[in-house]
Amino acid sequence: MAVAVVTDSTHYLPAELVAAHGLHEVSLYVKLDGSLRRESDMTDLPAFWQAMRSGSELPTTSQPSIGDFVACYEPLLQAGHDIVSIHLSGGISGTCDSALQARAQLAEAGFEGRVEVLDSRTVCGGTGLVLLAASARARAGGSLQEVAAHAQAARDGVRIWFALDTLEYLRRGGRVGGAQAWIGGALKIKPILSLKSQIEPVERVRTWGRAFERMVEFMRTLHGDGADGWCIQHIQAPDEAQRLAERGREVFGCEPRFVGEVGPVIGAHAGPGMIGVGGLAPALLD
Repeated sequence: MAVAVVTDSTHYLPAELVAAHGLHEVSLYVKLDGSLRRESDMTDLPAFWQAMRSGSELPTTSQPSIGDFVACYEPLLQAGHDIVSIHLSGGISGTCDSALQARAQLAEAGFEGRVEVLDSRTVCGGTGLVLLAASARARAGGSLQEVAAHAQAARDGVRIWFALDTLEYLRRGGRVGGAQAWIGGALKIKPILSLKSQIEPVERVRTWGRAFERMVEFMRTLHGDGADGWCIQHIQAPDEAQRLAERGREVFGCEPRFVGEVGPVIGAHAGPGMIGVGGLAPALLD
């Protein structure tokens, strides 16, 4: 591909999709019990969740450095690739800022105009769908401008919803966004949220069964809107995710683009028990 697609570690696409689409990744960081690690190196998720539960403090997370991005971008540029770099929402992370500063540094080194940085304005599966769309256009031979424009169209069309077991992790991590008004007694309910640049409250339900059925209803909404390129993600809820995928197959009449587990960076803020759904028009993905 003339255009390389770069991202960060918070898309949580299955490894086989990352490889098949030739995506390049810059990792965020997790600090737990005094140890700072790249998220991309943390492959033992059960051990992470156990350490998170038993630790005296919640993990903290941090964005990649400018140098991390330069180390990824520079070899690609030297090999003749232009770059579209797509990252989690700037409303919840400074990752895009690091990418932009790396682009400016490389422009001064002679690579001006060859890197486009795009804030996906979403996270996890939403970012994953935008990446698959960008990759599809890049693999079809699109130019830097064409791939970036296609990714922007996907960003504008993607929709995600997710249900949490509790708001407590978001509250403690300072990422509660527009759901701030729900803090307090609402910690005992099951919050349903979306993300459009920042966390947005959708509704509150009292039982996990109702939260699950609302996810099914959101899939029907996606299908009604023609967003049949769908996905499921979860945090330590594989059985619920598979049940949701089964219901999704009934709704959409096709297989999901991916079903996967969210990793430590977003998991540290969302907490165990999350399930989420997202969708995008298939024409943008194929």
